[in-house]
Amino acid sequence: MRLINLRPSRSTLVLLAMLPFVLTVLAYVVGSDIRRADNPRDKLLPAPAAVVERAAEMATEPDRRSQTILLWADTWASLQRLAIGVGAAAALALVLGLVIGLLPIARAGLASYVAFLSLIPPLALLPILFIVFGLGETSKIVLIAIGITPFLVRDLSQRVLEIPQEQLVKAQTLGASTWQIAIRVALPQIAPRLVQAVRLSLGPAWLFLIAAEAIAAQEGLGYRIFLVRRYLAMDVILPYVCWITLLAFAIDWSLKRLSERAFAWAHAEGESL
Repeated sequence: MRLINLRPSRSTLVLLAMLPFVLTVLAYVVGSDIRRADNPRDKLLPAPAAVVERAAEMATEPDRRSQTILLWADTWASLQRLAIGVGAAAALALVLGLVIGLLPIARAGLASYVAFLSLIPPLALLPILFIVFGLGETSKIVLIAIGITPFLVRDLSQRVLEIPQEQLVKAQTLGASTWQIAIRVALPQIAPRLVQAVRLSLGPAWLFLIAAEAIAAQEGLGYRIFLVRRYLAMDVILPYVCWITLLAFAIDWSLKRLSERAFAWAHAEGESL
């Protein structure tokens, strides 16, 4: 039998999914043991027990100076910035995507401009944003929005262009206005695509958030990681990195389930979401 036709069983699927994680943990444990055998005070790969103990401490014990539990305070600050930035980008992209996709005049004037903006490295704009908006929350949120909006706009406008022309002609024949076509014909069809595009943009959004927090912030997951890096505090950095990964996975999973519930028809048609 060819490998392309080999279908693993459900139990095999679970084992194969867990295997990379197990190997990663095993590689870390072995590497930590080797380094600590040469240097018991090694900070690069602390013992797994020390990492778990430190993570539990950060999640349960208040900080001595601020009297807040650092992990939860940093998480709340970062998630607020991420939610506002991604939400603003999604709303703006939805409007622009509909306008560019439906209106030839708007497409002629804006499509090339959006494509040009999408080529600008967002992190290169960070100093400008700090100068214009200051070092507060606004600059961090704007960076996230600027970083992912062009991608969302291009993706959604392309999806609008893929709507069969027959649907638009029939809507006009029935007397629908441009506004009605946008709301009742185009919007329902690109809504699942918006969720998918937001899921795909979460990785870059986290990157921009961490970068902004690392440079100018008083709290946040990125701020904490870059604050303790000077002390080589891997027992803090590793739990924070793992926590960011879990948060990103949870958000992505939630958006996927939301899409499946709200737009079951799109999934029934086999659209990859």
